[in-house]
Amino acid sequence: MSRFFIVLGIVYLIGAFYGFQAFRTLVKNPYLQIGYALVFVAVLVNVYVQFNHFDRSQGMSHAMGVSVGLFLAFMALGFCTGIFMLIEDIVRFFGWIFGKLFQSDTVSAEGFPSRRRFMSQVALGVAAVPFLSLLYGMYKGKYDFQVIKHTLEFDDLPDAFDGYKITQISDIHSGSFDNKEKIEYVVDLINEQGSDILLFTGDLVNNVAAEMHPWKDTFSKLSAKDGKYSVLGNHDYGDYAEWPSEEAKKANLDELKQIQKDMGFDLILNDSRFLEKDGERLALVGVENWGEGGFKKAGDLEKAIQNIDSNDFKILMSHDPSHWQYQVIDHPYHYHLTLSGHTHGMQFGVEIPGWLKWSPAKYRYKYWAGVYEKAGQFINVNRGLGFIGYPGRVGIWPEVTVIELKKKSKGVVS
Repeated sequence: MSRFFIVLGIVYLIGAFYGFQAFRTLVKNPYLQIGYALVFVAVLVNVYVQFNHFDRSQGMSHAMGVSVGLFLAFMALGFCTGIFMLIEDIVRFFGWIFGKLFQSDTVSAEGFPSRRRFMSQVALGVAAVPFLSLLYGMYKGKYDFQVIKHTLEFDDLPDAFDGYKITQISDIHSGSFDNKEKIEYVVDLINEQGSDILLFTGDLVNNVAAEMHPWKDTFSKLSAKDGKYSVLGNHDYGDYAEWPSEEAKKANLDELKQIQKDMGFDLILNDSRFLEKDGERLALVGVENWGEGGFKKAGDLEKAIQNIDSNDFKILMSHDPSHWQYQVIDHPYHYHLTLSGHTHGMQFGVEIPGWLKWSPAKYRYKYWAGVYEKAGQFINVNRGLGFIGYPGRVGIWPEVTVIELKKKSKGVVS
């Protein structure tokens, strides 16, 4: 067991201990108190057992995902409750010191129980919000699919592509799915958008190609008039699994590529395609994964653009948005639209259109969800269709993006 998980377990127990003080203050039944404590212990033991039996060659199991989700939910409950009780203890301690130094009766012992009870009610009430939200995210939020539409306007868009519609999906992470009916629903939802082209920007699986076997026929039903195109994400290479040999790892990647082909996707690996209409064309560029912060850098933009002209209208598919930040924006070629995923919006946050957009992902990625523009170039960072790690979503819902290209004298977003 790594030091990180040991430290995390200690933090969990500290939060649980302080949170228990609030529960004990409000609930006097000793059996309920014992039950409350045992649930916290059982959740911690379960997640440690799951991690100790984690088979990296198979990836995260459903049971492991549930254990992680419950751990995070109960950690939030204990930690948020514990903060209030810790503050109460600190205030009471300094109040006691003040009373001793100045012989003051300001802090009355008679007033302490009622104040303690009030703080316990507040603590549990506040902590219930993240606790229930995380449970809701596991039960329903992970399949609360949203269709998000954008209209992007460009002054140099070929006339034949005015009104051209792109559906983008990303980060399927098929190994995490556990509800066939919900996946069939989202496949139908994607097809209902009636877009001209379907683009998938990587992470088909969590670790191994076999994760896609139960879902291959379902995703094969995806369709678009001008075809389906895809690129690889960091999880697709099998780098997070243990392999008996490099040959086995390569065979897994070859199988994943074949699965995409069998599903009707044209997998673009540091290469380009042309979409032609009425004698005009768009250049569709696809790179392998390129990411900052220790992620795989297999993407080769120079190789990918060998067959296109600098004046072509260019759509770039690149899984990790850090690629756009560090290589694409300042590239000699002008990339009109880049499509990425990867961040998932960390599957947790708050978004109120026009008012608030926040997720812990913003502290890791400058461009983490939605449309951004810089130097006349756009990127859309899809929030992902699936989930990994925490088996749910709270506030950052699974996304199907529909982008309509329009011609205008100056690029704007609506």
